Amino acid sequence: MRAIPSLPKVVLHDHLDGGLRPQTVLDLAAEVGHELPAATADALGRWFEESASSGTLVRYLETFDHTTAVMQSADALRRVARESALDLAADGVVYAEQRYAPEQHLAGGLSLDEVVVAVQEGFAEGEREAAERGTPIRTGTLLTAMRHADRGVEIAELTVRHLGSASGGSVVGFDIAGAEDGFPPERHREAFDLLHAAGVPVTIHAGEAAGLDSIHGAVHACSAQRIGHGVRLLEDVEGAGTPQASPGPLAAWVRDRRLPLELCPSSNVQTGAATSVAEHGISALRDLGVVVTVNTDNRLMSATTMSREMELLVREAGWTLEDLEAATVAAARTAFLPHPVREVLVEELVRPGFAAARG
Repeated sequence: MRAIPSLPKVVLHDHLDGGLRPQTVLDLAAEVGHELPAATADALGRWFEESASSGTLVRYLETFDHTTAVMQSADALRRVARESALDLAADGVVYAEQRYAPEQHLAGGLSLDEVVVAVQEGFAEGEREAAERGTPIRTGTLLTAMRHADRGVEIAELTVRHLGSASGGSVVGFDIAGAEDGFPPERHREAFDLLHAAGVPVTIHAGEAAGLDSIHGAVHACSAQRIGHGVRLLEDVEGAGTPQASPGPLAAWVRDRRLPLELCPSSNVQTGAATSVAEHGISALRDLGVVVTVNTDNRLMSATTMSREMELLVREAGWTLEDLEAATVAAARTAFLPHPVREVLVEELVRPGFAAARG
């Protein structure tokens, strides 16, 4: 589908430390003396993709040791955030929510607040440059707590302090990420209670490496407004992918309450959560009436873009322009933005862009 590169796109699930340019990793590593597994940008890009395609989330996450190692100064964080905004904008993304874990960027002596300020400055600069280039983008950031650590309340308080208007990379919500299996979201229940009391939107990684119990905890115990990944919700659907598909109680709850899933086809194939894009649960969940959105997860590790994810769904899963538009509208309408801003995003950017592609 030739129109895909020019389509307006909305990405809700994209990790800042998973989207660096290979050359940037090389440059920053040279500055701090960090040893890398490859010496050229092309070879390093291949190494990330091949290493991330191990079939397990644990091995996939190990690749982040190299990206976080070079993101330990304010200058490095500003550069990575700026370039991320520019790269997404060049791919037609009009709104992006970027997530990162501030606790993973303290080795150089920065405080948690200094990490957030540096990232926000980088996104603000990237937004300005993208607008000057004729590819305007709006960004918002999600502060992430590592689910295997014990800083959930601290990161929740950080999120409340920096919650903003989503302009220039301002904080718009909270997430937990990292090794999912064995670390249920309920471990951070105190953090989620604090966030809900302060009116902070929450998304939770669930249903990727762990199954229905993880999604159940995210939805029922922690009251997530969105689910990061959630592809294993399909395990609660009898006859999935057939006209007779019938949701179990958890799948019905997610569908009927319109809780969006932030699905990441290429990444899920790499970690073994799906066997292929063609067989990925996103299509069966869409057909069941679940709110599905299309996302990149980690552009460096998956060697992907939003355009590529859309193209894979069209080529391998039979998606149409209408399917892509529905998922994009769903992403815009479930973004952690004020309702009037979401409607402007849909009616003035997304729908006209898809209409132009049809015309």
